Amino acid sequence: MSLKRQPEINSSSTTSFGDSMDRSSVALQLLERIKSALIRGDLKPGDYLPSETELTHTLGIGKSSVREAIKMLQAIGIVEVKRGQGTMIRREPGTPLVDPMAFGMILARGMTRDVLEFRLMFEPAYTLQAMHCATAEDHQRIQQSIDAMEEAIRVGAQTSQHDIAFHRAILHSTHNPMTIRVGETLLQLIEAALETSMRSLPETALKDHKAIYKAFKAGDSAGIHAAIAVSSESWETNLTYEGDSELSAAPR
Repeated sequence: MSLKRQPEINSSSTTSFGDSMDRSSVALQLLERIKSALIRGDLKPGDYLPSETELTHTLGIGKSSVREAIKMLQAIGIVEVKRGQGTMIRREPGTPLVDPMAFGMILARGMTRDVLEFRLMFEPAYTLQAMHCATAEDHQRIQQSIDAMEEAIRVGAQTSQHDIAFHRAILHSTHNPMTIRVGETLLQLIEAALETSMRSLPETALKDHKAIYKAFKAGDSAGIHAAIAVSSESWETNLTYEGDSELSAAPR
């Protein structure tokens, strides 16, 4: 997308958004055109979208459709509306009000085995990624999550949040936004199962976390795989979602 310079603002022209639109699902069509412009590199983080008036005039659509599309982009954390300046493509993805990926995976989670198989594949991968990227502060957060979980178990106050804190600390040690987003969605899906395990097998979960982190600190890739494999076999719980009542094992 060609850009035209304005004082302190990169505002994209409407040319690469294409010609006028059909009347059906206009807002969704505009979203698709903006997505295509981002993929092609015509529109970049930090650029400003054409004004509402420009989009309305060039594409032959109503202001209400433009506003609807902008609200959708805001909801998923893609744009930021700056009063008096315009609508800017965020330089980093914002926290979405609505996460389409999360909803999609939640709706698909009736297939418990699919969720478990995905975790078996994904958890070792992001743990190894984190092992190579973790800073001293990351290591501190991981150890703190283990210590907090151990103390909570000692006083009988453990919850799924103590378990999630460990996985989240490792996940965020990847410093990779895409990995973190997928991982956070996975944690949402398995939170109920983690709550069950923390009530029934908290000591086992703690032991597994310590084994995983021991290998993590040592830079032992094979050890991480082995610890997660043991973890995946050390407990099982009902992950019962609508339309699926199978009993499956899952990694801790």
